[in-house]
Amino acid sequence: MKTRSVTIYGIPNCDTMKKARAWLAAHDVEATFHDYKTDGIDRTRLERWIGAVGWEVLLNRAGTTFRKLSDADKQGLSEKKAIALMLKQPSLIKRPVLEIGSGKPLVGFKPETYAAAFKV
Repeated sequence: MKTRSVTIYGIPNCDTMKKARAWLAAHDVEATFHDYKTDGIDRTRLERWIGAVGWEVLLNRAGTTFRKLSDADKQGLSEKKAIALMLKQPSLIKRPVLEIGSGKPLVGFKPETYAAAFKV
């Protein structure tokens, strides 16, 4: 099913990433993996995602990286501050982010959302 360009963004050891990648493989969806830890993330892409889904959706407040932030970093969060934090520490970006062609990115993993996106 290689009809569109598919890229999955995240980190390799994340359990949710493993589930998403396994789902893609099980449904014969070829996806390029972009590792935040080794490849980082660029501002233009991050801002495009935020324009599509909102920074509140993209910022992973449930993870260890967010919990380890200083109180000063956690307080008064705004789009500008969230972008700066996510650029500095890409692990703050919710995982996975799935880009299918030039459409709206899918954030997080839900099998039913992926099934709808790939019409399986």
